[in-house]
Amino acid sequence: MPTAESAADSGLRAWLYAAGTLALLLVALWWALIGAPTEATMGTIQRIFYYHAPAAFASWTALLLNAGASVAYLARRSPHADALAVAGAEVGLAFLSITLVTGPIWAHPVWGVWWVWDPRLTLTLAMWVMYAAYLILRQVTPEGSLQPRLAAALAVIFAADIPIDYMAIRWWRGQHPAPVLFGGPNSGLAPRMAIAFWLSVAAFLALMALLVQLRYRQELQRNQVRELRRRRVLQEA
Repeated sequence: MPTAESAADSGLRAWLYAAGTLALLLVALWWALIGAPTEATMGTIQRIFYYHAPAAFASWTALLLNAGASVAYLARRSPHADALAVAGAEVGLAFLSITLVTGPIWAHPVWGVWWVWDPRLTLTLAMWVMYAAYLILRQVTPEGSLQPRLAAALAVIFAADIPIDYMAIRWWRGQHPAPVLFGGPNSGLAPRMAIAFWLSVAAFLALMALLVQLRYRQELQRNQVRELRRRRVLQEA
């Protein structure tokens, strides 16, 4: 059983990590809005890039965590792995929503339309629908051993969309811009833009990790409460 001292130390570490994440988010905000130079062609609207792309990276990371935890659950039937899978899916879907909202806001002034059925956009929307369905499935199916197994199997299948979504702008040409990073000899960012971008990526990943940890602990506590209620009902019966 954890002691009061260890619980206090854990709480202090959590607060320090949250404070560090907030500081990193503020630094990234300054670089995104002020530190990075204004892009010559698109102007100020391009600054949304420092939130759009990092949100996508954070969502992919959280959803890959969901897939890894789902594989672990199928192998070991661990409730901890199932709780981590739920946390990864919920946080990943939240960051994916940010990606889908910021993309059209950026696209409308540049393309003249809010949405096109580009391969990258279509795959990202499909991913959002799949993981929303995953979470709805967990809510509407009866609790028991079958529910997490079915959810884990779906998560493993859905994860196939993540690398396809990442590679879409490399495999197919569409309306979405070509890769800015790791895209070839003509890709890349100006030095101050690169600083702003990678700071934003680090800040979003730190925030993602914090939210996953909080949601993971909440799910474990929910499972404990549910188990206590079940035992109480059995005792009363």
